[in-house]
Amino acid sequence: MESFIQLRKGTTPRQVHRDLDGLKEDEMGRSGFTGRTTFFYRRNDPSKYRVEGDLRPLDVQTGTLEPSDLHDAAGEPLPLLSNDDCRILLSRRGQAAPFYERNVDGDELYFVHRGTGHFETEFGRLAYRPGDYVYLPKATTYRQVPDGESHLLIVEAREEFRVPEAGAIGRYFPYDPALITIPEPEVFEEPRRDEHEIRLRHLGGRTSLFTPHHPLDAEGWRGDNVAFTFNIDDYDVITSESVHLPPTVHLFMQATGVYVMNFLPRPAEMVPGVERIPWYHRNVDYDEVAFYHGGSVFGVDMPEGLLSVVPQGIHHGIPERARERSRRRFDVDQRVEWKVIAIDTRRRLTPSRALLDAALGEGA
Repeated sequence: MESFIQLRKGTTPRQVHRDLDGLKEDEMGRSGFTGRTTFFYRRNDPSKYRVEGDLRPLDVQTGTLEPSDLHDAAGEPLPLLSNDDCRILLSRRGQAAPFYERNVDGDELYFVHRGTGHFETEFGRLAYRPGDYVYLPKATTYRQVPDGESHLLIVEAREEFRVPEAGAIGRYFPYDPALITIPEPEVFEEPRRDEHEIRLRHLGGRTSLFTPHHPLDAEGWRGDNVAFTFNIDDYDVITSESVHLPPTVHLFMQATGVYVMNFLPRPAEMVPGVERIPWYHRNVDYDEVAFYHGGSVFGVDMPEGLLSVVPQGIHHGIPERARERSRRRFDVDQRVEWKVIAIDTRRRLTPSRALLDAALGEGA
């Protein structure tokens, strides 16, 4: 139930995210950041706690993980997290795949952290570079051909990925769909083999199809169910001088139970007293995954390649020392230079054994 009535009890600032006077702002909100909400104003940092049990935040440097496709051309991505709506995987492919792939469980959205190369698809050739999203509709046949090692995060959604509905600022913001890159038809003839393997990616088993002809032999296509790329450099960041905006403002793509957002370089909030970095919160209805692509925040470099996972209902937030630094340097820093890809999921995510072992090994 939503309400026009907003209650205020005890000591609170006049406006949220501003003039905290030493208190710690802690949000408990429903439906991500769009439903009923209460802000608590605490004396102490709510993200300081010791965990015993299964629900724990995890931090893993993905550059230390070694999917089988890193050293073996016939290898595959490494599963990291999963639920009934999606899977999140890591690929570090260093050689052209000797097989073709077809995900029969759902759409795929690749994010390119490092590396260049291209995907050969039934729609044509899709080149990629750092900062690209590569969207491959469910059941598309494709092959990845990297120029060298590529570092890719993959989000597989059971239902279709779609563009969020246009809001008050119109359908061209925060990004213009006309800026996606759509491939031109191309008949691929290499490599030539007696049989071509198409691996079907699905849960609960392993299936391969073998064709005597090249599987990417389409001379043309028509329709709107297409593969494409989009680079984060073409994403328009929505900003405000007077308030730090919630993550939902930066939504890029969504599927049932899965939301992908971009936190990208932008001007910093400039009204005195405004908090410039996210407040403490326990995302009541969504697990949160953050992948650090690069950049910096107020002079501190971001940990590139880090994957951070926080289960719903568990407090988290940027450390207090970083908050104090942002206030101390208010007149010095005029921009936030972070590059973070965020994935929120409605159902609780289950970490893979590989992810848990890496996190626990790093003392998470």
